[in-house]
Amino acid sequence: MECLRADYLEVWTASAHVPLVRFANAARPIASSGIDLLGIRETSGLERVIGELRSFDSIVSWYGTGREEFRELVRELGLPFQFFPALPAQGSGTHATDFYLEQARSIAPCECDAVPRIRCHEARENLAVIHPFSGSPRKNWPLEKFRGMAAKLERVMPVRWCAGAEDPPLEGAVRIDDLWELARWLARARLYVGNDSGITHLAAAVGTPVLALFGASDPRIWAPRGENVRVAWWGGGR
Repeated sequence: MECLRADYLEVWTASAHVPLVRFANAARPIASSGIDLLGIRETSGLERVIGELRSFDSIVSWYGTGREEFRELVRELGLPFQFFPALPAQGSGTHATDFYLEQARSIAPCECDAVPRIRCHEARENLAVIHPFSGSPRKNWPLEKFRGMAAKLERVMPVRWCAGAEDPPLEGAVRIDDLWELARWLARARLYVGNDSGITHLAAAVGTPVLALFGASDPRIWAPRGENVRVAWWGGGR
């Protein structure tokens, strides 16, 4: 998205992601933007939303790409939308970062090296962080194996467990709902170990040394990128 910077850049995204959008002039939760009102012709607030959307010179959207009726209404209203698919085509083998970067480059030249970065500038500590969950049980390395790894790591450094807001209960786990504050905490770790999850990608983006464990998902498409990232495939679910 940084490739799309202009005199003014505003990002509408998932509520949880808003704190991470620090490169734009403004960011807001897409759920509160009112854009969903475009699918309801007779409703209060619709004209306000249309007027706000018309105030932009260009709108790059992954929202509504798969909804033909939404795209048709946008065309009918003459709104300056450009739609892109939200996910790489199945079987393409294209890494997700390359996929999104190519979309951005189709709009504006960009010299980005396709490594997502979040700049936190936190001092490194002698600390290992383990996040044993993900968005799907099929992607999770067995918890008992994580516990075995933690026991070995604890011989050389303290270990802290980490869990996301929707993860199962885990005794002693650190839970930080604000993703910017979570990013800052992860940036202090000397090592991070986790499955294919958003938190793993966040750890990689802040430059923490990462060991990413892949089971059901394809690391050729979804592995985090970075000089300090190592990926291991344990073969579960494939």
